[in-house]
Amino acid sequence: MAAVADTAPLSPDGTPLTRKDQTLLLFARLMEGGQEDDETVRDLGKLTQLLTEDVELCKAKAGEQTITSVIDGDCVDTIVCYLDMRQPQIVRAHATLCTSAYLKAAGEDGNRKLADFFYDRVRRGTYDDYIVAFCVAATIFPIVPDLTSELFLSSGFLPSLGPLMRRKWKSRKVETACLEMLNAACMHTPCREAVTKYCAEWLEEIVDQDPEEVVQSMSAANSDAPLQEGSVSMRRHSLQVQNLAAVVLAKLRVVQPPAPPPDGSGPRIQPATTSVEDLSKMFTKMLLENPEHSTQSSIEGLAYASLQSKVKENLASNKEFLANLVKTLGSAVPKSPLTYGALSIFSNLTRYQPIQSEEEKRITQLKAYANAAGKLQADPLNDDDHVTERCKRVFEAGITPILVTHSKNGSVASLALIISIIYSLSLTPSLRGKLAQQGAVRLLIVAWNALPESESKTRRIAAQSLARILISTNPAHVFGGTSPIPQSAAIRPLASIVLPDPNAETRDLLPTFEALMALTNLASTDDDTRSNIVRAAWADIEEQLLSSNSRITTAAVELICNLVQSTDIAVTLYADGTPQAQSRLKILVALADAEDSGTRSAAGGGLASLTGFEAVVRAIVAQERGAELILGLCADDSEDIRHRGAFVVYNMTAVEGETGRLAREKLRAAGAVEVLTECARKSRRSEVVEITIGALKALLEK
Repeated sequence: MAAVADTAPLSPDGTPLTRKDQTLLLFARLMEGGQEDDETVRDLGKLTQLLTEDVELCKAKAGEQTITSVIDGDCVDTIVCYLDMRQPQIVRAHATLCTSAYLKAAGEDGNRKLADFFYDRVRRGTYDDYIVAFCVAATIFPIVPDLTSELFLSSGFLPSLGPLMRRKWKSRKVETACLEMLNAACMHTPCREAVTKYCAEWLEEIVDQDPEEVVQSMSAANSDAPLQEGSVSMRRHSLQVQNLAAVVLAKLRVVQPPAPPPDGSGPRIQPATTSVEDLSKMFTKMLLENPEHSTQSSIEGLAYASLQSKVKENLASNKEFLANLVKTLGSAVPKSPLTYGALSIFSNLTRYQPIQSEEEKRITQLKAYANAAGKLQADPLNDDDHVTERCKRVFEAGITPILVTHSKNGSVASLALIISIIYSLSLTPSLRGKLAQQGAVRLLIVAWNALPESESKTRRIAAQSLARILISTNPAHVFGGTSPIPQSAAIRPLASIVLPDPNAETRDLLPTFEALMALTNLASTDDDTRSNIVRAAWADIEEQLLSSNSRITTAAVELICNLVQSTDIAVTLYADGTPQAQSRLKILVALADAEDSGTRSAAGGGLASLTGFEAVVRAIVAQERGAELILGLCADDSEDIRHRGAFVVYNMTAVEGETGRLAREKLRAAGAVEVLTECARKSRRSEVVEITIGALKALLEK
């Protein structure tokens, strides 16, 4: 049977309802109340769909009447009241989507109606009105920050919160709603500054207060009054409220710490303020002792507090806390605030300071002189040694398998944090093999492929992390056996960072170096891998041969030395007699005379393989200084380099026919007999002496 098309509802006379009539019908049901949650969710979903379609229709058809014209203030009141914290979470989630769709469709008219709702509820001043107003403000802050901040900063609003929160008889729900609103407001700089000005003092009072002492004192004053645990309680502030207040205070302290008064001004004794360290200890204690009721707020608070170095050290040295945080992350729902908060803490604990160029260091120092009379002191707790120790502790807590699990279903933002943590852990060479064993290689390859092109920075970090691990591990161990991912899958990510980042303000060559080293390791395995590397990155690899940085040049030559172990690649790139091949060979021979001994050694290794082809020998002989540069390897101070040079000479002298005759003539004319004799005399290893004498015999006998 064919599926029945989704049609508009019908009126009593059987005609389809217009979109405005459908809107009014939905509002009538939502206003009536008494529905089951799933019915409310369904109606909110249909209303969201109508509002979303309305935007598109009004764009597509000039003069199209918007359905928002039938949505008055009472309708807006109906929608946003479903944002109340006392509503089920699923209802609040659908109401959030509906509110967002309405504000987008209604434009300025919607903003005005929402503002009227907020001011009206605050003006009424009942506990219920405060709860709804605060919940609405907290929810719509990320949706329309400009509108919400305007409401938030309206004259007299923030100063009125102090007396409200200090009332003797308190509603915990009012407190919670108010603090959640302040928490959301801290994302906006002017709002955060206003919260610091008007709310910091009573936030301190909430955090510092002992709820048990308050109850006891009130009970002593009125021993006949029963203690209550309802909406309005004798207890001024619950532990949950204290924790929420601490989260807000942590955001204020971390982003905008209290400034000391100017010299000579202010009272001699300043009022005590709760430090970020004190707040972090409170969050840690709550997380360990009362996780059922404080996990989310404690994690959020620590995500901010752990930006400070002392807090990082305290958290990283607490094994019980790290184990608990790993466990919390392991059980957290993917793409949830709890997951993002826990990942943020681990990212803060493991983050290294960015590497600065000499120019950047000078600029930083000049700024320090200008701002602080020349006092420039780097935080010792953020130096590489301290961060490395924190990374080891985080790794030992068992974070890697949890990161692997979350990477499979995480959001782009969570994936970026996961990659940043692996990136930091991979800086410690002793951890790289263990990271590979625990699935980090597969994580990075899958993440690199899954991330969109717009996330180019995160993809580069993933590729560089992969390079570091593959530099220090045996590819056969990483990709062999029952590995779910082939070795070839690592090539494209590595190839993507061979060239420096074109979008970076400063030129960082470390990713290039590490990518070349990792590819060199892979190229030591088999011809299929070598062919895949050439297909994916040859042009970029070849470009690095002429780098101004000697370490980059060396790494590129070492990679080529491994690549040409494949006969097909050697012939295609260097031995097919084409002008391109001759030009490449000329560069490689010239690098045999480089100042850097590593470059000379790698070039000698590549030439030792390539001179097994007659076309290569012929091309070297044709170069003006070809024989002289080859003999320079045999005269090197390094015995390893002399070994490679003697092998190249042996290959050239052993060629039959006209090419061999010309090679021997060129070598003899360049002083090969004397050079090889001295090479044999200086060398101590038998294999070097043997190949040198073999080359000398071939040179003389033929």
